[in-house]
Amino acid sequence: MNLSILATALIVLYVVASIGYVYRWRGRARYPSFSHYLRRSWPLLAPLNCLLYLATCGYARRPVMDAAYLSGIAILRERWAQIRDEAFALHLASESDATRTRHPAGRYDLAFRTFRKPGWKTFYLKWYGKPHRSARRLCPESVRLLEQVPGIRAAMFSVLPAGDGLSLHADPLACSLRYHLGLETPNSDRCFINVDGTQLSWRDGEDFVVDSTYPHYARNGSGELRLILVCEVDRPMNIIGRAFSALYRVAARAMAEPNTPEDRRDWSGWLSTALASWRAIARKLKQPRGSAGVMLQLSFDAAIVVSAFLLAYSAVASMDGAALAAVP
Repeated sequence: MNLSILATALIVLYVVASIGYVYRWRGRARYPSFSHYLRRSWPLLAPLNCLLYLATCGYARRPVMDAAYLSGIAILRERWAQIRDEAFALHLASESDATRTRHPAGRYDLAFRTFRKPGWKTFYLKWYGKPHRSARRLCPESVRLLEQVPGIRAAMFSVLPAGDGLSLHADPLACSLRYHLGLETPNSDRCFINVDGTQLSWRDGEDFVVDSTYPHYARNGSGELRLILVCEVDRPMNIIGRAFSALYRVAARAMAEPNTPEDRRDWSGWLSTALASWRAIARKLKQPRGSAGVMLQLSFDAAIVVSAFLLAYSAVASMDGAALAAVP
C-alpha cells in the first residue's frame, strides 16, 4: 500500500475516533443527537483538542475547578469592585452593545458561533494578544489589573439579561480554561451555568474556573441582569502540551473581534463579515422552507471536511515524495 494513503487513512481514523470520543464518552452530559453535536460543538477541532486533553495535568481534567491554582489571581479577587464599577458604567453607557450591533456590513463572532444568544452581550478587553484600544480607553483600570495576572490570554465583560439564557453548546479552544468572576449578579441560584451536569451560580466577588469544551448552558431565571468578567486562562499541561498550545493560540488570535471601529481589524475581520453574509443567506432560505437552509449549512460543513481531508492528504503525499526523492 502507498505510504501516503496508509498515513492518510490513519489520520482519518484518528479524526473519526476523536470526534466519537468527544461526542459519546467524554464527560457526563450528552447532546440530544449527533446532528445537534455537529451544530453546537466544534467536531473538526476534536482531534487537536484531544491531544491537549492528553497533555492536561491530572488535577485539571475536570469540568469545574477552584481558581486558586491561578498565579496572581488574588489581584482580581481583591480588586473586583473596581472592575465591577468600570464594567457597570460601560453597561449603562451601552458601549457593550458594540459587539452585537456590528458595522453596517454585519459581523459574525466566530468563537461563539455554536449557541443561541438573543440577549447576550460582550465587550472584549483582550483576545489572545494586546488589549483592545477601546478597552484601554473605556476600562483602563480593568486592563491594568488584568495585565498583572500571568496566564490570562483573553478577557471580556459578559452581560446576560434577566430571563435570558445560552443554549447547550461547547466552545472550540482547548488551549485554555475559562475563568468567571461575578461582578454585578443576582446572587441567586436561579442564575446559573451548567457545565457537564455540574451547576454553578454566580455571586458578586466570587470566582471559579470551568472547562468550556465540555457541553454547557446558562440560564438567568432571576429578575436582574448578570454581569461578569470572563477570562481565557492557560490550561495546566505538561511541556509538550504547552508547546502545542502556543501554536494553537495563534489560531485563537484569528478569532478576535473588535468592540468599536478604533480596534485593530485584521484578515479575520473580513472573514467575520463574509461568514455573516453567508449566515444571512442561510437564514432567509430557512424561513420559507427549512430543508433548503439546512442543506446549505450541511454543504458548507461538508466542504470544510473535504478541504481538511485533501489538505492532510496533500501534506502526507508531499512528505512521501520527499522521502522517496531522498533515497539514492
